[in-house]
Amino acid sequence: MSIFQRMFRMGKAEVNSALDKFEDPIKMTEQGIKDLKKDLNDAMTSLAQVKGQAIRLKKQAEENAQAAADYERKAMLLLQKAQGGELDAGEADRLATEALSRKDDAATRAQTLGADAQQQEATAANLQSQVDKLKSTIASYENDLITLRARAKTAAATTKINKQLAKVDSSGTISMLERMKERVDEDESLAEAYGDLAGQPTSADDEIDKALAGGGSSDARLASLKAKMGIEK
Repeated sequence: MSIFQRMFRMGKAEVNSALDKFEDPIKMTEQGIKDLKKDLNDAMTSLAQVKGQAIRLKKQAEENAQAAADYERKAMLLLQKAQGGELDAGEADRLATEALSRKDDAATRAQTLGADAQQQEATAANLQSQVDKLKSTIASYENDLITLRARAKTAAATTKINKQLAKVDSSGTISMLERMKERVDEDESLAEAYGDLAGQPTSADDEIDKALAGGGSSDARLASLKAKMGIEK
């Protein structure tokens, strides 16, 4: 019971202090349960020994009680033989007295052994109560350990996810997106500029060809405007 008292009857502050000294509280709890089971085995061994002693004492008490009854019966038979003339009266009295003396001794031993047996039975009952309580405690802590393991896994997974999320720089991501947007705008503007340049004549031949390509409608408009202004051709 010393491990039980040392580990599981400590105050809350002492428990927290002990847990802080271990990297893995689950392993500490598992070891504590192993120690409790060892204490349980020791307690059950002691219980079996006490029960065995109680059984032996009770049996010896019964045997001595039976011996006392037998000595009394023999004393009565001796006296009966003396009355029937089968045995000398003096000898019968001597032997009957000896039988009665042994009867008293046996009865005394029977009483003493009976009291000792009752004491051992009481001790066994007390040990049995402690064993039952220890069994219940172990079962309770084993159930708690199952829950603790599940909670530890959940906490570890949650911690991992939170760490991963903590590494994500939202402001950096936004800044990167803004830079990408600016770059795309620049690329689009540059492409449009190149398009304008591509539409302009790059040589005298190009200008001539361009003028000839749209010359008809352009000359008519120009002649009409000159006529309106009174300009000769």
